[in-house]
Amino acid sequence: MPDPVDNSPALWAEALNWPKPDGNKYDRGHAVVLGGPVASTGAARLSARAALRGGAGLVSIACDPSALMVYAVACEAVMTKPVKDAETFAELISDPRITGVLMGPAAGVTDRTRTLVLAALQAGKSCVLDADALSVFEGAPDTLFEAITAPTILTPHEGEFVRLFGKVTHREADAVAAARKSGAVVVLKGRDTVIAAPDGRVVINKNASEWLATAGSGDVLAGLCVSLLAQGMPAFEAACAAGWMHAEAAYLFGPGLIAEDLPDQLPRVWQGLSLGHNGFNVHG
Repeated sequence: MPDPVDNSPALWAEALNWPKPDGNKYDRGHAVVLGGPVASTGAARLSARAALRGGAGLVSIACDPSALMVYAVACEAVMTKPVKDAETFAELISDPRITGVLMGPAAGVTDRTRTLVLAALQAGKSCVLDADALSVFEGAPDTLFEAITAPTILTPHEGEFVRLFGKVTHREADAVAAARKSGAVVVLKGRDTVIAAPDGRVVINKNASEWLATAGSGDVLAGLCVSLLAQGMPAFEAACAAGWMHAEAAYLFGPGLIAEDLPDQLPRVWQGLSLGHNGFNVHG
């Protein structure tokens, strides 16, 4: 295993997809977020807002028809798409303009979630899998791994990691082993988040603020991951960039942070990155 390196813009800044003067929203990618049920809409809304602030040109929430009005009222710039089953979900994401799919935040550990995750993976879409989209494969992780063929990012906290890969004894080595086994980039979240690629590359994100230990912050991170993935960044670089930008947004806000504050700090992060990473104040 290569020695871990500290995450910084020097690793991924050249892969960022900056808007072009003659571009349009479709050039910026279309991210779809799988929404949770009517009583659990907050996580997907956080993810969708982060995906917009992360630069995706279009973001849609795909949800059960019973939850459609909740999402439609709460999300101004986010489109809402009713999805009643795997067939309608597969039809939605078959649009070639959809370039990234996020599943898991408050989706529910249900057969429906499992079926929709497999439908997206089998469609060959670039995917981010978080939370319930990981936990639903506890006891049958190979079913998930065998379906991964396109660029995919897994974003487990330690408990979710254990459900798929077993006990964590050495975070860096275990994350690399998990990435190789699954064929996906693995973002093992924690105080120092570990980002590992199937080819053995491993990066440690050390710029996190203690204020990130708040409900919903992981949903924002997942939304930022799918935003960058949908814009065409390679999965490893997208995960590294998302981790660093997420932590920097928290640092810029400071004490009293809640998850809702994070997406609205991203413009400041983008402004700093636009100056070039050597001129940006990177906090350790």
